[in-house]
Amino acid sequence: MVCCNPGHETHAMSSASSQGILISGAAGGLGQALVAELARAGHRVLAGWHQTPLPAVLPGVESVALDVTCDDSCAEAAEAALARWGRIDAVIHVAGITCDSLLARSRSEDWDAVFAVNVDGARRLARATLPILAGQGGGHWMGIGSHAGQAGSAGQAAYAASKAALNGLMLSWAREFAVHNVRINTVLPGVLPTPMTESLDPSVMHDYAQANLLGRINDPSEVARFIGFLLTTHNISGQVFALDSRVHRWA
Repeated sequence: MVCCNPGHETHAMSSASSQGILISGAAGGLGQALVAELARAGHRVLAGWHQTPLPAVLPGVESVALDVTCDDSCAEAAEAALARWGRIDAVIHVAGITCDSLLARSRSEDWDAVFAVNVDGARRLARATLPILAGQGGGHWMGIGSHAGQAGSAGQAAYAASKAALNGLMLSWAREFAVHNVRINTVLPGVLPTPMTESLDPSVMHDYAQANLLGRINDPSEVARFIGFLLTTHNISGQVFALDSRVHRWA
């Protein structure tokens, strides 16, 4: 591990275009777009997958089994990244699930499953990686949130509650690790055409599009490009970035 004074990253990290990035949920729709974008930008990526292996491995990309519901799996992925690069420049928690249902039909096991990935998964991955970023003098840690976590969504109580909890985690960690120069932010990608939404009725997707000022849903590659840009910044932390055109209330 490369160590330096808190708040002062090594010159190699702060100026080099290539970073070592660990991603959870890399086999999903947004995860694949993110892996492709970061690889195109010349970064080194350790792409974590759980149930579905990555369909292809791009230059600069390696895959690793990563179950964010397991402490050992998170620790092993962090150790694998360190073994390859000697440091971890960024961690992006993309893994997330939803088990939608109205309250009258909801099951406790579905609620537990959503929180195990979306909230406890973030905590496990953070426990395995944030001390590494802090010890080396800085880095990026990002979580993928949701508009539902701020506005709620009928039939998505578990998902909305988990993403609201994720927002709280990320803001708290941003305060906790700022002294170590670790920048922690949340990205709300908006509704995307991914496997998570492909089972939705077309009328539901139409309504989502109409809720946007521009009348369309978002594009995973555009979200990936934004995240790639955020990785180049040094003075942004504790922020929640909404990337579609739904207007959020000020308070």
